[in-house]
Amino acid sequence: MSSSPYILILFYSRHGSIAEMAKHIARGVNKVTGIEAKIRQVPDVSSTAEATSPALPDEGAPYCTLDELSECTGLALGSPSYFGSMAAPLKHFIDQTSTLWMTGQLIDKPACGFTSASTMHGGQEQCLHSMMTPLIHHGMVWLGLPYKNKELISTTSGGTPYGASHLASSTQENNLTTEEKALCEAQGERIAKMAVKLNS
Repeated sequence: MSSSPYILILFYSRHGSIAEMAKHIARGVNKVTGIEAKIRQVPDVSSTAEATSPALPDEGAPYCTLDELSECTGLALGSPSYFGSMAAPLKHFIDQTSTLWMTGQLIDKPACGFTSASTMHGGQEQCLHSMMTPLIHHGMVWLGLPYKNKELISTTSGGTPYGASHLASSTQENNLTTEEKALCEAQGERIAKMAVKLNS
């Protein structure tokens, strides 16, 4: 077991928006005493054949291990919305967690999700639901974003009560709005506070 509790911020990011959101969620986590943020990503998957990724990615956060997932105190899961669902690389990683499910490693740990899409109705909320489903099967406690976060009411970009989101005007757009940054940080702070309470 890891010596210090941490929120695992685990994501797949194709164009950079999700990686940027992960940084702001980590800032929210790090506002809370007694817990830290650990940012990890998942490798791409091949659509044609078995492909081997290097042990370390060319850039960004290290790849996540199953041990890092099992030892986390809470989990923030991030993915772009592809047709209203999480990206295949993240789903592929989650599909390998049956040993954690059989041993109950994630039961009663808090979890949340964050996503990005290039259109207003690009399936952000449905994508968050697709990430929620396997984590509920793991026995995790899903945390959304309550409306005490006033940015949920004022935003004309991303933000949902199911989890933080980003509206990218194009696939190369990863500049978060002020509201989106605030909601990411609020989500990170909320899951960290809940993890400390549940872990005490």
